[in-house]
Amino acid sequence: MQFQSKIDKYFLIFISIVILIVISAFLIPMFLDDSRSSLDTVIGLSLCILIIGFILWCSFSIKYVFLKECIFVKAGLFRSRIPYETIIKVSPTSEILTGYRLLSSKEGIEIFYTTGILGSVKISPKNVESFIEEIKKHCPNARVIR
Repeated sequence: MQFQSKIDKYFLIFISIVILIVISAFLIPMFLDDSRSSLDTVIGLSLCILIIGFILWCSFSIKYVFLKECIFVKAGLFRSRIPYETIIKVSPTSEILTGYRLLSSKEGIEIFYTTGILGSVKISPKNVESFIEEIKKHCPNARVIR
């Protein structure tokens, strides 16, 4: 079963600001430099487009997939496999600025597991209730806090 990440307006505002900063960082110096060549312009614009594309890919391709042995969390290049037997607790969270997070919403859930470097991952599935029910099926021993 696969779940998409919920996207809220705060996340969209944040990503928009980041993209505006990236564009400004590339375009303002480019327009202020009178000695730039066309190759400099092409390289600068190409890097700008690649960075923005990477940010958008990582931000809007977030999904959570229940596989046979684990939950597969994917956001662009960033991927995690959380084995079901290592999940110890699932709880709601609104703290999105700290820890390991693959989410695109202020409201989400935090999955605590024993094999993670930071011990937990914060995610934001669109349908939280269905996601939690799926976790209960695969991890009957995990403590679920609502």
